[in-house]
Amino acid sequence: MNHLARYALAAVLSLADAGTAFAHATLETSEAPIKSSYKAVMRVPHGCDGSATLKVRVQIPEGFISVKPMPKAGWQLETVKGKYEKTYKLYGSDVSEGVKEIVWTGKLPDEYYDEFVFRGYLADSLTPGTMLYIPTIQECEKGADRWIEIPAEGKSADDYEFPAPGLKLIAPKTEE
Repeated sequence: MNHLARYALAAVLSLADAGTAFAHATLETSEAPIKSSYKAVMRVPHGCDGSATLKVRVQIPEGFISVKPMPKAGWQLETVKGKYEKTYKLYGSDVSEGVKEIVWTGKLPDEYYDEFVFRGYLADSLTPGTMLYIPTIQECEKGADRWIEIPAEGKSADDYEFPAPGLKLIAPKTEE
């Protein structure tokens, strides 16, 4: 195979991979330092098998604390609060409960995509170099896409049909 053919094949394969990536619920920013605020922008690229999205449910993982969702025009917003598995320190105060799930209810036709925004604090007990997964369920007029699969040890999100959006945790920023 000549060089031109190899480049063409590589381009086609990379486009195929890009199409797969766009088929999942994803985070706009895929890494963030622990011990800092993080603004999550969850992208929902389409409906479920051609039907409109009616509800987006985001489960907040342990260690992502003091979460606040952004309201969306035309969508109802609700939060489910509960106790954390442990008490965290946040700006000198103890925090033992907060938002555990965010639910947006509205209508997003299949031919459009949208973003759902929330922010919170990545606790110092989280481990740099690991992934923090944010399970997301997209309920549609017909069916649902459950982006909740968390990769087992030695696997990646690419090994799953419905991977949970993941955030790579990095070391905290150092103060100078």
